[in-house]
Amino acid sequence: MKALQKTAISAAAVALLTGLSSISAFAEEAAAEAPEVSPVTANVTVVNNYMYRGISQSNGKPAIQGGFDYAHESGLYIGNWNSSISWISDSYKTSGGVGTSAPIEMDFYGGFKKELLGEGFASDVGILQYYYPTSGLQLNAIQANPNTTEVYVAQNFTFGPVTGFGKVSYAVSTLFGNVNSSGSYYPDLTLNYDTGMFGIALNGHIGYQYVAGNQPSSNLNGVSNSTLYSYTDWKLGLTKDFGGGLSGALAYVGTNAATYKGSYSYVSPQGKNNGRATGLVSLTKTF
Repeated sequence: MKALQKTAISAAAVALLTGLSSISAFAEEAAAEAPEVSPVTANVTVVNNYMYRGISQSNGKPAIQGGFDYAHESGLYIGNWNSSISWISDSYKTSGGVGTSAPIEMDFYGGFKKELLGEGFASDVGILQYYYPTSGLQLNAIQANPNTTEVYVAQNFTFGPVTGFGKVSYAVSTLFGNVNSSGSYYPDLTLNYDTGMFGIALNGHIGYQYVAGNQPSSNLNGVSNSTLYSYTDWKLGLTKDFGGGLSGALAYVGTNAATYKGSYSYVSPQGKNNGRATGLVSLTKTF
């Protein structure tokens, strides 16, 4: 009787171990078949007005935008982002009065981003090149090449439903065509609050664009670029996650940018204040 009982127990043990082995093998097979998260992401956006740091880059007109990012598990990343624009062709003219062609902004960037302080607190440092392919561009004494290079450092943070980041960008070249403006900087703060309802998050942003340097001595008696161009910008809005990588956004943005008439302001040659408060509507698809 004892021998029979022992045999039964042994058989049960073997069956149990066989079952566990099968379950383990199945789990490993399922894990092997699960698709890996791609290090490459892409995005495309349509927006009624391309606003950057509170200033319209498309003269109040719609823009189409898109780009891609590659992020390595080490924290290194590179990316490219592009948008239709009109501000260069609106502002730069050739000596013969023929308009400059510059229909697109191309941004190239790379850096290192890692949660060095803890989960949800990613530190980020990198370099960003704004490149504007142009034809027919001729510069005068008060215009620099619009191509701009910035370095930046940012700290992301998470506190429950609140996420955001503080960032400082520093121009190591002239800034967006402003003469003698190397050393300009832009500190900003962005906050997002997940409401937990219907995929809606509230967004807030504030930044200060300081433009360094002075105008040429023969121009406006050498008045500082800061006096002419520095300003504060802000944004209040909300985003809605529709699922499947599709999201929409509504926002109200504005600045206190100076509106001097002529070439020394954020007023377009057509007389439009490109830094005035306005509403934005956008739709983004992420792949």
